[in-house]
Amino acid sequence: MTSAPPSQSPHSESLPSDAAPSEVLRAPELARRPVRRERVVVVLAVVLVALIVCGWIPGVAGTIGAVLLPWLAIPLVLCLILAVWSARRSIVVLLVPTLLWAAAMVPAMPGVGSDAQGDPMVVVAQNVRAESGTAADSARAAVDEGAGVIALTELDADSRAAAQSVLDADYPYRYEVGTEGIWSRYPLGAGEPLSLGLGWKRAARVTVQAPAGDVSLYLVHAASVRLGKQEGRDEMLSQVADVIAADRSERVLVVGDFNAASTDPALRPLRAAADWVRPTGISPGFTWPASAPVARIDHVFTRGLDVASSTSFRAGSSDHLATRTVLAAGA
Repeated sequence: MTSAPPSQSPHSESLPSDAAPSEVLRAPELARRPVRRERVVVVLAVVLVALIVCGWIPGVAGTIGAVLLPWLAIPLVLCLILAVWSARRSIVVLLVPTLLWAAAMVPAMPGVGSDAQGDPMVVVAQNVRAESGTAADSARAAVDEGAGVIALTELDADSRAAAQSVLDADYPYRYEVGTEGIWSRYPLGAGEPLSLGLGWKRAARVTVQAPAGDVSLYLVHAASVRLGKQEGRDEMLSQVADVIAADRSERVLVVGDFNAASTDPALRPLRAAADWVRPTGISPGFTWPASAPVARIDHVFTRGLDVASSTSFRAGSSDHLATRTVLAAGA
């Protein structure tokens, strides 16, 4: 006589015969995965906001933040892709860093060039890097670019002599002070060295007697930045801004190596005293290091001048690219 099978509770449910227990056990974990991804996106968004905001803070944080700012577009885009793929509800969170990044980058966005009419004035400037041994190559490259004015910084004795050997014949007007040198096809008026609070000459001012009218040309080589040590650079940029703000010349042009990325807070006073010239074209115009540029630290500022184009190019073996600025003939 066989015994009857044990009765089952009416509330109990049997597993489907084709469902593996492990699959059922993994179901809650699978449900939690989108939540985890959303948390990752939110954390990354907070980090991006912090890095963007750092770029607005004067001092070391602002200097580092300004260098990183253009490159934050890469993790921002990756976060957006991750959100679209697996955590769509977190897209709203990413709107905050996206809008902040766009607002922070506006002052550094490239501009649109125009055709230079008539006989424009072309100005080439470069930090030729002392002891690079290629100042002559830099000078020849500037000549090939059709420069009417060539402004070179970080000239040691040998590089100055090399540049002179290339330029003196076709650029009869020259002004030099310290490690700065300006060669011109146009007559030069009175010049003066500028120490700008550093105790030695790192900048100069000279009047270029251009066909369209006199231009006050400033050549600047800001003090270098070291980790935790940038007071000298900040002081120099602040003082050069004061000098330019006090300059009553109708036309002002400022070029050189500022050792500050485009959105560095240390450049704010200078941006208020003159117009920052946007690189023309689709690139952000990075100039340093020349082998693989990651930041634009060589700048051009103007007041009372119309800029047709502003580009950068490789010249010699310097660690800086040269800048080429075309000023409209009627400027």
